[in-house]
Amino acid sequence: MQTELLSKIYPSLLWQMPKEERDSLYLTFDDGPIPELTPWVLDILKEHNAKATFFCVGENVKKHPAIYQRILDEGHSVGNHTFNHVKGWKMKARSYIDNVKKAERIIESKLFRPPYGKVTRKQIIRLKKLGYRLVMWNVLTRDYDKRVSKEKCLEIALKARSGSIIVFHDNIKATRNIKFALPKLLASKVGYKFNGL
Repeated sequence: MQTELLSKIYPSLLWQMPKEERDSLYLTFDDGPIPELTPWVLDILKEHNAKATFFCVGENVKKHPAIYQRILDEGHSVGNHTFNHVKGWKMKARSYIDNVKKAERIIESKLFRPPYGKVTRKQIIRLKKLGYRLVMWNVLTRDYDKRVSKEKCLEIALKARSGSIIVFHDNIKATRNIKFALPKLLASKVGYKFNGL
């Protein structure tokens, strides 16, 4: 489903920041932290004085606590991306929420992004009752998709405008595309401020 359609089905989720956020872009990274890519992402962000939000998978935080701590130490925001990167559409609400709560024990944040963007109405209601702010996106770079060229990934990222929430992935599948597109995006958006959520 296209982002536009999903945002109509779930209008209560955060798809982009308010238009008043002039000249601000919101970089987000899903699936990490991992030693193969997250430190490189952090180095590039530091080089460009950019901040971002990392939606972390609990089991990756557990495996790589030093990288997670570096994300925090360098002033980035973090969010919960479940403990095992589970698909909400394939799980009962209770099991899904249990997985989120398991991640919450090591990820101190009330920001949440459902893996694959797949979440049910019942899961949304329960997450909101737990105080979560559900963050989606309006620019999905598709960096994880091997069928998408690195040039196409950059082209998608460059469509970002003031208030856009941009999704990249710090996972192995995204390596080729993110290593090409992220530095060029940061260098090309002169005059924009990159913020965490």
